[in-house]
Amino acid sequence: MSKYQAAVRKKYIELALMFPFVLLGRVAGYVFKLKTKHRHFLFFPSADIGGSIKVNAEITECIAKEKPLIIFSKKPKNNKFLPMFQQEGVRILDLHRYIDYKGYHFVNFFFRGVLATWINKAEQPVVFGGESLFFYKIIPHVKQGTRRIELCHLNTWFPFSLGFIDDIDQRIFSTPKIRRDAERQYAESNLPQKYYDRLLFIDNKIDIPLLQPMNTALPLQVLFVGRGAPQKRVHLIAAIAKVMHEKEEAVHFSFAGDVETIVPQDVKTYSTLYGQITDPAALHKVYQQADVLILTSAYEGLPLVVMDMMARGKVVLSTNVDGIPDYINDKENGLLITEVTETGIVAEGARLLEWLSRHPEERRRIGENAYDYTRKHFSKEVFDAAYKKLLL
Repeated sequence: MSKYQAAVRKKYIELALMFPFVLLGRVAGYVFKLKTKHRHFLFFPSADIGGSIKVNAEITECIAKEKPLIIFSKKPKNNKFLPMFQQEGVRILDLHRYIDYKGYHFVNFFFRGVLATWINKAEQPVVFGGESLFFYKIIPHVKQGTRRIELCHLNTWFPFSLGFIDDIDQRIFSTPKIRRDAERQYAESNLPQKYYDRLLFIDNKIDIPLLQPMNTALPLQVLFVGRGAPQKRVHLIAAIAKVMHEKEEAVHFSFAGDVETIVPQDVKTYSTLYGQITDPAALHKVYQQADVLILTSAYEGLPLVVMDMMARGKVVLSTNVDGIPDYINDKENGLLITEVTETGIVAEGARLLEWLSRHPEERRRIGENAYDYTRKHFSKEVFDAAYKKLLL
């Protein structure tokens, strides 16, 4: 039995066990009617701060005139992005108090029935899930003809979602790398071509400011932005900073994020540590002051900071991992570190920074190419056109 067959079998067993509760919910959906009319039903986890949540809000903004109904299903940690969803014409139902507790999970089953009834009463309904586990729970219960569309930023839920791919009409991936992961999973289960035809890639969008004149003065300003997670390998950036300092190169390093405990004390003395920056204006200022964004990650999709820095005409210097080379062409619109050992990464990173500091004309050329790339791929116009074509 393939992984796909096992996942489908598990889904049908669960559907049979929960049927009485879902049926009761369906009946309740007729009794307690939805007082507003909607065609688009958007299933999101929460309004917490995060890149995928920001994309969910941007999709909401894109189709706000259609008066979609948003269903939040997870207990929020901060809900700081909630104002981004509170747009004219948009209705929000936060159901986490009822459906995000294992202690009385039968209530979750009940609400699947309620929501299915509301969706099935709409004309030509569209059900959209943005990194929402509850989306998968709903789609087996909606009527035939409902358009069911999923957005994936990560492959975290791939083993679980495999059992639901018959219920999904379109799967959107925010990076080519995640789409390749899905194709690899399908190949392992020998799935037919019709499933591959449902896979679609759409880039995220960012605000693209006017391109400012490049700073040619030294020292070269090198910036890291991100979490102190192990896969980011911030200690390698600190090691590169140390090499450049010992060689007395005109390069200055700055770190934004929760990395204070990772950067060695001696490196801190000749570097700038901003800590976590939550104010967009302050973050923009930090971006603008930098010349180079450096990443030494063990794996990456496409961090928003890469897009943001390219949109400011900055040079992205990154390890050649996962989704990065889908966007960065070495020495064209960025620089790639091809070494794989930690020692090699430090040596090559230092060498490339030395080259950038001594060749401002190359820095300008690469930065301008990066800026042109973002205008073609990451603009609001391109993003909105792609999602409107899919959802409307």
